Amino acid sequence: MDTIKKYKWIWIIGAIAVVGGLAAFLVMRSRDRAAMATEETGETAVAFVGDLAESATASGKVSAIREAALSLAFTGVVEQLEVAVGDAVKKGDVLVQLKSTALARSVASAEQDLAIAEADLAKLLSAAGEEEVAAAEAAVVSAQAKLDALLAGPTEEEIESSEAGVKAAQANMWSASGKVQTSNTVSDADVLAAEKDLQEALDSQQAVHDTWVNLAECEGNVQGTHTCTPKVDNERMEAATEEVQVANAQVAIAQAKLDELRNPDSNSVASSQAGWSSASAQYDAAVARHEALLLGATEAEIAAAEADLASAEASLDSLLSGPSDASLKTYETRVAQAQTALKEAQHALADATLTAPFDGVVTAVHISEGENASGLAVELVDNKSLEVVLAVDEIDVGRLSVGQPATVTMETWPRNEIESEITTIAPASSDSASGVVTFNVHLTLDQSDLPILVGMTANADLITEVGENVLLVPNAAITADRDKGTYSVNLVRTTEDGSKSITPIDVTIGLKDDDFTQIVSGLVEGDVVVLGDFDAPTQTFGPGGDGDQDGPPDF
Repeated sequence: MDTIKKYKWIWIIGAIAVVGGLAAFLVMRSRDRAAMATEETGETAVAFVGDLAESATASGKVSAIREAALSLAFTGVVEQLEVAVGDAVKKGDVLVQLKSTALARSVASAEQDLAIAEADLAKLLSAAGEEEVAAAEAAVVSAQAKLDALLAGPTEEEIESSEAGVKAAQANMWSASGKVQTSNTVSDADVLAAEKDLQEALDSQQAVHDTWVNLAECEGNVQGTHTCTPKVDNERMEAATEEVQVANAQVAIAQAKLDELRNPDSNSVASSQAGWSSASAQYDAAVARHEALLLGATEAEIAAAEADLASAEASLDSLLSGPSDASLKTYETRVAQAQTALKEAQHALADATLTAPFDGVVTAVHISEGENASGLAVELVDNKSLEVVLAVDEIDVGRLSVGQPATVTMETWPRNEIESEITTIAPASSDSASGVVTFNVHLTLDQSDLPILVGMTANADLITEVGENVLLVPNAAITADRDKGTYSVNLVRTTEDGSKSITPIDVTIGLKDDDFTQIVSGLVEGDVVVLGDFDAPTQTFGPGGDGDQDGPPDF
C-alpha cells in the first residue's frame, strides 16, 4: 500500500515536471515565434502627420516670349547693314537701311501738295475783300452788257465803223494792187499818171477836209492850221469824218504809187505781191466781220455770253455768301487726299529703315550690304522674356491650371533649381509623331545667373496639389489591387504582453509624391506599417496567441 502511494507520488511529481517542462517549452516557443515574426516583417514605418506636394514631371525647351522675324517692307538696295549675329540691340536701333533718295523726294512733293491744298481751302474760307467784291460786280456788269449787246444787235455807229473799216481795207488792197502793177513796168506816162492821181487825191483830200472844217467849230491860228471841236450830234459830221479817212488813204496810196514808180526796187515785185496778198486777206476779213455784224449774234455766241454771265454772278454770290457746301466739300476732300498721300509717302520712307521693335539679341541675318534684298532680313529675341515650353502628357495635363507653382532645372545645370509657375496651357494638343498625346504648357523662367539660351532643354516638376497637416506613410507601405482599384497596408499591432500581429488593412489614399502617400482613412497617427509587399492572413504571435503552432508564419 505504501509502495502504491510511493509510486503514486512519483507519477504525480513526474506529471507535474512534464507539465511544467511542456509549459516552459511552449512559452519559449511562443517567444521565439514572436521574435521570428518581428524578424520576418522586415522594415516598418510609423504613420505621421506632415505636408505633401503632389507633382507631375515633364521636359521641354527654352523659348522666348518676345521674338521677331523682321522683313523688309519692299524690295530695295541695302545701303547699310548695322548688325551681325550675336549683337545686342536696343528698341529703335537701326538694323537695316535701304536707299531712300526717291522716297524722300516723294515726301517733299507730298508736303508741297498738302500746303497748296490747305492754302486753297483757307482762301475759300476767308472773307472776301472789298476789292474782290468790286471786281466780281464789274465782271457781272461786263458780262451783262456783252449779252445785252448780242441780243440787241449792232448799232448804227458800229455798222458805220465797220463799213469804214471795210473801205480802208479795200483802199489798202487797191494800193497793194497798184504796187504790183507798177513793179512790173515803169514809163514816163505811168509817172505822169501817178503824179496826176496824187494831185487829184490831194485836191479831193482838201475838199473833204474843208467840208469837215466847215461842219466842225474850227478857229484859225497864226500857223495856218485850225483848232477844231467836232460836233458829235451832227449827223453829217460822222460821214465827213469817214470821207476824210478815205481821202487820206487815197492820198497815201497815190503817194506810195508815185514813190514806187520814181524809186523802183529789185525786190519790189515780190514785196508788192506779198503786200497785196496781205491786204487782200485783211479786206476779206473786214468784209466777213461786217457781214457777221449785220447778221447779228449766233445762238452759240448768245449761249456763251449767258454762260459767262452766270459764272460771273455765281462768283459774286460766292464772295457775298461764302462757299457752298459742295465747294467746301470739294476743297476739304482735296486736303484729305493730300494728307493721305503725305502719310503714305512718309510710311514708305520710314519702311526703308528697319529698326528693332524691342531690346534683344540678333539671332540671324539673312541679307548683305549692297544687295537688292526683299523679305526676311533679321531675326532677334528678347533674352529677358524667356520661358519654358513643356510637352505634358494628357494624363497629367488635367491636373494642371494656370498659376500653379513649378520647379525648373536645366539639362545643362541639373542641380540648379529655378522657381517657376504655369502661365499658359495650350487649348489643343500638339502634333506628335510617336502617337503620344501631349499639350504645350508654358512656364515662367525667373531671372537667373545662369547663361540660359533659347533652345536649351529644361525639366520641370509641376506641383499639382499641396496637402498640409495630412497623415503620411512611405510609398513602400502601400499595396495596390489594380483589378479592384483598392489600396491596403500591412498594419503591425503590439499587445500588452509584447506579442505582435500583422493585419492587412484597406486604406483610402490621397496625394502622393516620390516618397510618401497621404492616408485619407484606415490609419491613425502612430500606426506602424510594414514596408514592402507582405501578403499573409492575420497572424498573432507571443503569449496568449492562437497562431500556427507548426512553425513560423509564411510571409
